[in-house]
Amino acid sequence: MQGRNRVFDDLARMTNGAASVLSGFRDEAESKFRQMFERWIADMDVVPREEFEAVREMAANARRDQETLTARVAALEAQLASGAKPKKAKSAAGKGAAGKTRSADSAAEKSAEKPSDKASGTSD
Repeated sequence: MQGRNRVFDDLARMTNGAASVLSGFRDEAESKFRQMFERWIADMDVVPREEFEAVREMAANARRDQETLTARVAALEAQLASGAKPKKAKSAAGKGAAGKTRSADSAAEKSAEKPSDKASGTSD
C-alpha cells in the first residue's frame, strides 16, 4: 500500500512540476507575443486612440466653422445680389475666428471705401 502511495506522491510531484514549467512557458510565450505585437504595431505607425479622438474633434469643429462661414458668405452674396448694403454680423464669441473675420471684413470695407472717397474728393 505504501508503495502505491509513493507512486501517487511521485506522480503528483511530477505533475505539479510539469504544471509550473508549463505555466512558466505560457508566461514566457505571452511576453514574447506581446513584444512582437507591440513591435508590429510600432512598425505600422498606428496612431494612439487619444490622438485620433483629438484630431477627430478638431475636424468636427473645423467642419462646423466652415459650414457657418459658408452660410454667412451665401447670405452676404444674396444681399449684394439684391443691392442691399451688407449688415455687419455680430458674434457672441467676440474673438477667435469670427473676430478675425470681422477685422478682415472691416479692412476690406475700408479699402473698398477709400477709392470712392478719393473720387468724391474727401480725405481721411
